[in-house]
Amino acid sequence: MESHSIAIHVNGTKIAADVEPRVLLVHFLREQAGLTGTHIGCDTSQCGACTVRLDGATVKSCTVLAVQADGHAVTTIEGLADPARLTPLQQAFHERHALQCGFCTPGMIFAAQALLDYVPNPTEAQVRHALHGNLCRCTGYQNIVDAVLLASRLQQSEDLRVVEAT
Repeated sequence: MESHSIAIHVNGTKIAADVEPRVLLVHFLREQAGLTGTHIGCDTSQCGACTVRLDGATVKSCTVLAVQADGHAVTTIEGLADPARLTPLQQAFHERHALQCGFCTPGMIFAAQALLDYVPNPTEAQVRHALHGNLCRCTGYQNIVDAVLLASRLQQSEDLRVVEAT
């Protein structure tokens, strides 16, 4: 099969490779880019473990071909924040023990952040709806929901500190 040269900006770094047209973005990220935080769960877009941001939009990378991402920007869980400083959402996941095995965590983080980007102060029902399509086999979801609600409060208090400082 003929390969295509592509270049994708992953977490701010341009990664060029030759790929077959059928290679999924999730496989490109794991195998070509070496970023294993993007998980392969179901290969049917049902679990959300492969979720990333593509040009700022949250997508399941098992539904996107790598050639479709050519010339675009991808953010994986590894590129979400500075490792020395957690985002409010990551901090809330830590504080509320919202993960056990960690397999679903990247998808949960991206789905929750997408919600918080549009609904800064969501209700529990809105959080549960936003997380729909992300499967967790360990936690029972309550701690994840609690973490998203806490992140909303942390994010709002952080926004207030920025406004007060200016």
